[in-house]
Amino acid sequence: MAGTVPSGWYESLPGDANAWRERLQSVRAEFGGNWLTRLAPAFAATGKAKERLEAAASGEGVVVTTGQQPGLFGGPIYTLSKALSALAFADSLQEVTGVPVAPVFWAATDDTDFREASSTIVSLPGGAQLLRFDHPAPLGLPMAAMPLGDVSAQLDALKRASAAAIDPMPIELLERFYTSGATIGEAYVSFLRGLFAPLGIAVIDASHPATRAAANPVVTKALEHAEEIADAVTARNHEIEAAGFTAQVQDVPGLSLVFSASSGSRKRIPIKSAAKHATADDLGPNVLLRPVIERAILPTATYIGGPAEIAYFAQIAPIAEVLGVSRPAILPRWSCMIIEPHVEEILEKLYLLPEDFRDPHEVEARVARARLPKPVIEELNATRAAINEHLDALSGAVVEERAPVGAAVTEGLRANLLRRLDRFERRLIAAAKREHADIMHEIATVRGSLYPLGKPQERSLTFVPFLARYGAPLRQDMLAGAREHARRLTGGRHETSRSLGEPMSARGRS
Repeated sequence: MAGTVPSGWYESLPGDANAWRERLQSVRAEFGGNWLTRLAPAFAATGKAKERLEAAASGEGVVVTTGQQPGLFGGPIYTLSKALSALAFADSLQEVTGVPVAPVFWAATDDTDFREASSTIVSLPGGAQLLRFDHPAPLGLPMAAMPLGDVSAQLDALKRASAAAIDPMPIELLERFYTSGATIGEAYVSFLRGLFAPLGIAVIDASHPATRAAANPVVTKALEHAEEIADAVTARNHEIEAAGFTAQVQDVPGLSLVFSASSGSRKRIPIKSAAKHATADDLGPNVLLRPVIERAILPTATYIGGPAEIAYFAQIAPIAEVLGVSRPAILPRWSCMIIEPHVEEILEKLYLLPEDFRDPHEVEARVARARLPKPVIEELNATRAAINEHLDALSGAVVEERAPVGAAVTEGLRANLLRRLDRFERRLIAAAKREHADIMHEIATVRGSLYPLGKPQERSLTFVPFLARYGAPLRQDMLAGAREHARRLTGGRHETSRSLGEPMSARGRS
């Protein structure tokens, strides 16, 4: 994005309104007027989402896309961040060009990652809780076919974590769609449609027959040219590695970029047998082929993605070139950290910053050590300094007097003494943690919100309790941050804005 990689790795994107207008005209010129007609069943769009799609289809418009594979109860915060990023960018692009632009969320229900689809994390007073369920059917099924089963216990835990909700809609949607008769993919798509449609964001189901039918010509061609594509991807991966980077998606020698579900589970088709599968109707793309297909079936101005997606888009251009499809473009999504009022109060009280919690244990040890009696700390430091001072003198004397031991012996003594002193200090800190259990509980509360179970908040916590607790004002604040980010990307006017990924406060709406 900053121009530090060879220009051919990524599709070039405009930097001002006029250049964007030209790009949108070029993208739209590739499509006939029936792209929405054939994909409408896969969108099943309603309300404002339907209006924006129809405006884009009938008014020489385009779409801005983002997407994600299913996550339990809608997935982590970045599912919402991505959707709002696409909405904000579509709005900004429409504003600066005058061209109708519809935001689209690609729900990758053809994905087989059950681990992600079956778990999420909620923050609680004193920490975080992992919610998950076991697979009710054999692994390897796409999430569109994987039964959801009974997740009522997990949903009850999420509702408890939401506490006093001021906006019941997100939880009501979960209760409506996350039922035992649904598949994981169905529940995910239905929930996101219910949540996003009022905002104007359309959700397309990657597993819907209409999507698969539209994608089939590209998928078939990918099988027909499987060996050529494999060579092109390998060559690009070598370029990436030669430039000092690591290919985000690793080569799997002998396998095409197309999956088959003929055996019940989803498996990559071997290149040597690719031609045999070219006429099958159970085919689907892998992660590298998916953006190429999306660009081929939708008039996509750009995809809005995260760091990992930006990384693997460097591998996609040669695939599009082999297939004769326009290269998909990508821009970085907006990112955030949500700091709730009670979390902000604890941070201020203990003079801590959100980034202090990246280390899994450092904050607790630092705060507990600060609560040890000052004379104890002073004597610990003095003892440590004295050990080093006297061992320096002893080492010098050993060398000067040619004592019958080597320098390694005295250095081993130093390490032994300092290790014992460190152990003593750790015991003091452990005792201080027990003595100040209330403060440790507060720190655990903050950690459970900002870095739950050691993971960044945006990539792990479900967003539903936040929306339930703080309602539309939080969503509006997030959208405002995403809009500022979008204006920078489109070259539109913007006020001094929050930096990408900067923490945002939910204060005042509890």
